[in-house]
Amino acid sequence: MTSIKQFQVTFDCAEPERVARFWCEVLGYVVPPPPEGFATWDEFNDSLPPERRGADFVCMDPSGAGPRMYFQRVPEGKVVKNRVHLDVRAGTGLVGEERLAVLEAECARLVALGAVQVQLLRADGVNESCISMQDIEGNEFCLD
Repeated sequence: MTSIKQFQVTFDCAEPERVARFWCEVLGYVVPPPPEGFATWDEFNDSLPPERRGADFVCMDPSGAGPRMYFQRVPEGKVVKNRVHLDVRAGTGLVGEERLAVLEAECARLVALGAVQVQLLRADGVNESCISMQDIEGNEFCLD
């Protein structure tokens, strides 16, 4: 039996802080305090060598229940579909039109933050409705 109890979700991206702050808004996450000895993250960032400035950023669930999210700058852009994606659970326990209304309202909120709605997948008798989306750098996620 494994002893692993926590995990981190890592995103490769062009603008780590921008993408991290987007996901903070989506999930109600927060940016942790800056390292000891620094009043702000900007102050910490300014202390780094130029090639490391803005190279990564973190956000976390304030309750500690959800995984830490780490965003790291990579030189290449996104080229193909993600092999792993997040399911943002907005409609858990809801069905039919009630679920669809909640998903559409949440979709509108996320679009206002910069997300893109890709496709509405309506309930089909096996799966409930969900909305396929992309974050501000094109990473796929599902609103379900």
